Amino acid sequence: MQTRQLGNSDVQITPIILGTWQAGKAYWVGIEDDEIIKAIRAACDAGITTIDTAEVYGDGYSEKIVAKAIEDRRSRVVIASKVFANHLKYDQVLAACERSLKNLHTDYLDLYQIHWPSGSFNSEVVPIEETMSALNKLLEQGKIRAIGVSNFSCEQIAEAAQYGRIDSLQPPYSLFWRQVEDDAMPYCIENKISILAYSSLAQGLLTGKFTAEQTFPDEDVRSKNKLFQGENYQRALAAVEKLRAIAERHNCTLAQLSLAWLIAQPQSNAIAGARNASQATDNAQAAQVQLSDEELQEMDRISRDVTQHLDKNPVMWNF
Repeated sequence: MQTRQLGNSDVQITPIILGTWQAGKAYWVGIEDDEIIKAIRAACDAGITTIDTAEVYGDGYSEKIVAKAIEDRRSRVVIASKVFANHLKYDQVLAACERSLKNLHTDYLDLYQIHWPSGSFNSEVVPIEETMSALNKLLEQGKIRAIGVSNFSCEQIAEAAQYGRIDSLQPPYSLFWRQVEDDAMPYCIENKISILAYSSLAQGLLTGKFTAEQTFPDEDVRSKNKLFQGENYQRALAAVEKLRAIAERHNCTLAQLSLAWLIAQPQSNAIAGARNASQATDNAQAAQVQLSDEELQEMDRISRDVTQHLDKNPVMWNF
């Protein structure tokens, strides 16, 4: 798989990135460690060399699973992790990075990201200058290779960039969730900041595997996702059926089609999770799907049937 430059750094990432929130098990059901390890290894074998995780995914459990999966191939893998909103003081950032390095059995992270802005989830408000100072220190020490932010608005990215180079933004972004296009994307394009889109398949909605009668238990994060509720859900299912015809033209799955659309957007790369090896391999093949300008425009029109009814709040869940 052809790689792309991460922001203005010397890190090279794959346009399809393996997400490992599910490896932490919290907020997910039916996850098996052995299957996730096989999925990570299968993703690497299929050309996905970039893996995204975070300290908060299962309180470090996801990072530990990633470590097991890549122990014999660390030098060929790009690892991105994140520090959570409750660890953004100077010393807390340094300590959180050390924990992630230990969990991942490595002495450096290719990308280290602020997971949520300070103050999120009732966390203490910490000046961004203090957090960036710690991240810059980690850069100097060689413990991280690039700095990124996640769930930041355009204004918040610009403020952070006053204190150091920001190479990536990780927002929720998919055919069915496009608020970033009206906020941070123009800034990212202008400043060559890579967009690493999470929930790129709208938590499975864009795979076409769900039905109108589907229900989700409280412990499943989808039960709190706005796209899976009421008329939003029904509109999304109708849009999926329209997308199916385009996928058939390319002899690809709906998931591959949706990922192909996403990585064709400016500065955009797609984080896609996988429960097993088959899903990971299928996701990797999305990089081979080439969409025409007309098809990209057609998919844009179809997606608007869903997105035009959503509010401006970029957070996907009613936590």
